[in-house]
Amino acid sequence: MFNDNDFIKICEVPGPTKEAIRALLLYKSDISDDDIVVDVGCGTGGLTVEFAQRAKKVYSIDKNPEAVKVTERNLKKLLKDDYNVELMEDDAVNALKKIDNMDIAVIGGSGRELETILDIVNEKLNPKGRILITSILVDTKVEAVNKLKDLNYNPQFMEINVSKGRILDRGILMKAENPIGIITASKH
Repeated sequence: MFNDNDFIKICEVPGPTKEAIRALLLYKSDISDDDIVVDVGCGTGGLTVEFAQRAKKVYSIDKNPEAVKVTERNLKKLLKDDYNVELMEDDAVNALKKIDNMDIAVIGGSGRELETILDIVNEKLNPKGRILITSILVDTKVEAVNKLKDLNYNPQFMEINVSKGRILDRGILMKAENPIGIITASKH
């Protein structure tokens, strides 16, 4: 598990997903070295890097060319040449249509196409496959839960609030990070 400060960041691209959230997503994914993972909306590649260390293959998707470039830089910096990641600079819907099957779909950016993305993921998700969705917007959380229910999943929801301490001369100042909703579901 890498520290947040290990990642290359640029102003034009969100991320990386914070360390505590990455750790929780890895745990909830129940990842194995036989899994094919799709990271939709990879941003700076925080999740791509973590999953690449553990999965058989990772497809890392973002429509922002700068996101794909910084994800590649983070892969090279942190994993050297020891990773099996296919970077896809495309919108999620088009990119997902090019992938034959997957065991884990991690959706962090949907470009307002979450329902269509989930329809495609559902078609291509292997039996016992897992879906993990992160969201900061309440509307996206509700949309994700409702769509997963429509697809006959039993979604689980949690809201994570992480604060980190900054040590000062007088004591410790707690600084809150954005709360993140995590929606998980497994295919039966």
